[in-house]
Amino acid sequence: MAKENKPKQKIKMAVYWGAACGGCCVSVLDVHEALFTVVEEADLVFWPIALDTKYADLEKMEDQYIDLTLFNGAIRNSENEHIAKLLRKKSKILVAYGACAQLGGIPGLANFSSKKEIFDRVYFESESTENKDKKIPLTTVKLNGYELYLSEFYNDVKTLAQTVDVDYSIPGCPPQTERLLEVFMAIVSGAELPPKGSVLGAHDKPQCDDCKRIKTDNKKIKAFKRPWEIEDDGVTCFLEQGVICMGPATRGGCGNARCVIGNAPCRGCYGPPPGVLDPGAKMLSAIGTIIDSDDPDEIIKIVEQVVDPAGTFYRFSLPASILHRKIIHKEKSTA
Repeated sequence: MAKENKPKQKIKMAVYWGAACGGCCVSVLDVHEALFTVVEEADLVFWPIALDTKYADLEKMEDQYIDLTLFNGAIRNSENEHIAKLLRKKSKILVAYGACAQLGGIPGLANFSSKKEIFDRVYFESESTENKDKKIPLTTVKLNGYELYLSEFYNDVKTLAQTVDVDYSIPGCPPQTERLLEVFMAIVSGAELPPKGSVLGAHDKPQCDDCKRIKTDNKKIKAFKRPWEIEDDGVTCFLEQGVICMGPATRGGCGNARCVIGNAPCRGCYGPPPGVLDPGAKMLSAIGTIIDSDDPDEIIKIVEQVVDPAGTFYRFSLPASILHRKIIHKEKSTA
């Protein structure tokens, strides 16, 4: 008797977009023709921006029904937190996909401000705003017999791992398509995965090890410059030309220092290499070794040439860093 050919069992996959720009979701589609391979191996059961799936559909799923969830975006509000906890409950493998989920990303720069400062700017102070009644959004409002809800805007932006237990991270802004496919195929093939907590689709060495630009020993600089202020020769290390490049404090693996190949300095989206607790502090240490001066006053003047040091050194990593946020000093009561 001929054996019955049973259809191959596909994995169940979900993708969610938290506080992010949407680039990570686009990167999933950027696999191009390999999308057919993804569809052959996985059934997408939850992806709000691409499928007609509702939160109610997710809530009805059994616990650990989803084999793999790619969660991109930071945790900015109560909706993000609720879905993060729900997806953790429903997923066997939960991946912090991209810099925002892993480190806080660009949305995490809001931690240099408070919720009050952000609301004041957006709803009262911006040049295009007219708000004479000083109204701000409410989380609940009753209208025509209905009660409407709006997500609560949190004071702090958090990483996914600061909110729920995360199995793995795939870094990048966004992650490189090739790395995503490598990780995906490893999961669907049943290959043995690295220990829980590992960073997938990257390696343990800094970007500088991948970079092909020429570096010299004991190179010193007298000034820091913006990229447009130099005539880049396309060969010399950006730091040796006085341009801040986050390569020394950034994990490699994005594709042979891809931004540098495009004649742009590394911005740090792949996060810190193993053993580096704070990429901003690591980068400050790196530039401290190339300043050509022993005079304290001159050193201060050179360092002051770095435009927006906080946004430069913590562009993608503030919520995950030792700093976490700007300290907000509460005003003392005069009562």
